[in-house]
Amino acid sequence: MNRTMLFRRRRGKQLGATARAVAQRTPQALTVVRRRAQPTAVTIIRLTCTAVFAYLLALALTSTPRPVLAPLTALLVVQVSLYQTVRSAVTKVASVVAGVLLAVGLSAWVGFTWWSLGITVAMALVIGYALRLGENILEVPISAMLILSVGTSAAADSRVVETFVGTGAGLAAGFLLTSPRVQPAEEAIAELCARVAGLLGGMATGLSAGSVPDAAADWLRQARSLGAEIRRVDEALRQAEDSVRLNPRSLRLPLAAVSLRDSLETLEHETTTIRGLGRSLTDLSRLGGDDPLQDPEVRDRLAGVLWELAAAVRSYGSLATEHDLARHQVLESELEEDLAAARQQQDRLSELLGTDPAARPVGWPLRGELISHLDRLRNELQAGKPASRPRRRVRSWRRPRPAGQRQRRSPNRAWPRG
Repeated sequence: MNRTMLFRRRRGKQLGATARAVAQRTPQALTVVRRRAQPTAVTIIRLTCTAVFAYLLALALTSTPRPVLAPLTALLVVQVSLYQTVRSAVTKVASVVAGVLLAVGLSAWVGFTWWSLGITVAMALVIGYALRLGENILEVPISAMLILSVGTSAAADSRVVETFVGTGAGLAAGFLLTSPRVQPAEEAIAELCARVAGLLGGMATGLSAGSVPDAAADWLRQARSLGAEIRRVDEALRQAEDSVRLNPRSLRLPLAAVSLRDSLETLEHETTTIRGLGRSLTDLSRLGGDDPLQDPEVRDRLAGVLWELAAAVRSYGSLATEHDLARHQVLESELEEDLAAARQQQDRLSELLGTDPAARPVGWPLRGELISHLDRLRNELQAGKPASRPRRRVRSWRRPRPAGQRQRRSPNRAWPRG
């Protein structure tokens, strides 16, 4: 074995050990890492300042001695992203105004009785659902009942004014204090790549040690668990996409959220293919004497392919989150080298597995399936290679897809079993 092969083998072992350490973190720890850009202390200070500002503003603009509805509205309006804050503000104002107008209209015709209360609640809910107010639907009957119980126009005016003041304070806090949450999404992509690379490195290490029958089932279990990680990364990207919408600070970002979304789609295909690879290795280990993995040379060649693919996945993760153009070109070259090395190792493996089906009919489809999975892993990384990012972020008006919903795959992609 030449020096190049020895170097790549050491590199693969180091890669697998590092990535497995990341992969062993609990989901709660991964969630904490992704929320690093906005810790709890910052959120508490932000909400407290928003409530106090809304209260002081309401004192200056209204005659109410204790306008607590203004800070209450501000706290309900402020959300994690500016887009969600604006959306919450619009629905909040619409629900309060609708409830107040309904109560004022009914109070002119009926008094406050049990049956008028029932009519008010029913009509308020109908209006809320008709206006599609979402989480603020119950605000319509609440406002209507409060105003109907008091029965004065002053209470109605105060309710509307304090709602507008609190909403304005919440919007101001959103514009001034809300920052894009792209960094947690980048960290989520990097962690997913580390976990995928760790699994590939673990497979390579097990093959070199000759422990395929004992470890194949565990590899398949780990590959299947990557689906939950995909959903967590998808949620992080959805929050990042929401955070850059309508946010003026997003104009300074060099990285578009749509690029991360495309990278996640590529990694999603990779994890599905790895699951099929784990299934094939499990089936091959059950062939007994016809198992080609009993040949040390076959295991060594397959381990070499997996080590190179693990290095390629790690390079892909760095490439997907790199902003600097010069560094991006270096990482792109490294990815090309890793994929080319994986192709060379795969060609040698194909020569060993390319026996005549008539001579060894048992397990022949599985041998071809194994090569097909390896080929698909390389092609996915090659086809989904992130392009160099512009310095100015390109806006994407694509509507964020719900968390956990799978991207539509191209018609020429074949999904492996597993």
